Amino acid sequence: MTELPNSLEDAIAQARETTKAALTDGYKRLQVEILIPELKPILVAKEFLPVFEEYGSRLKVFFPDAGGAALARRDWTDVPFKILDIGTGKLPLEQKIEPEDEIFFLIAPTVVEVTEVEKMAQLVGDRPIVILNPRLEDLGAVGIGYAARQLRERFIKTLESCYYLRPVDDETAVFRCYPRAWEVWVEKSGEYQKIAELPQKPSGDELDLILAKTQPASATIAASPAKKPNLFKGLQRFLRALRN
Repeated sequence: MTELPNSLEDAIAQARETTKAALTDGYKRLQVEILIPELKPILVAKEFLPVFEEYGSRLKVFFPDAGGAALARRDWTDVPFKILDIGTGKLPLEQKIEPEDEIFFLIAPTVVEVTEVEKMAQLVGDRPIVILNPRLEDLGAVGIGYAARQLRERFIKTLESCYYLRPVDDETAVFRCYPRAWEVWVEKSGEYQKIAELPQKPSGDELDLILAKTQPASATIAASPAKKPNLFKGLQRFLRALRN
């Protein structure tokens, strides 16, 4: 049984292993989401890179814009792969995808780049793409509606979510670790316990219903003075340590 991670380090390690498993099983379009507030995707991306070690120069890494790519090129020294931006710069996307490329790693593309991301998926054919912390369905972006629904039907639903970790609040998390089901975890008696398994990612309404069933117990536990430090407060401490 895969447990909820107790640190960001553990979460990234889990994400690496589950991504390798999904690639081995033949999945070509993978999505990894570690949705911790204030977490900078470049920090996760750097620790995630060992997944691609066997590919060497046959890996190609893409950031949403030229600024992000330049920062990574400055900080990630002595890497064998190329770091590019997916944005519409001087070099067309078609020229950024080369025949020798075997796998592609996209770091935090947003709804602004979603057309380019979809185009890339078409250009690479059956070569795998791994997307870290995408924001391709940003409901706050301009132009959502019919076009966004079309995009979901055409592209986003083709992504396999092989790792997903999101705190709903200080005591609740939605979790998925391929090939397991989607799970909802709640802190009880100072420890996280799984309270639900679902075949698909729970919607907001589904999550509300699941949590409503545990509300009386949660209220009692909240009044208890003896509570262990919870996971997400621990992750925040880990993030502060990374920044120092």
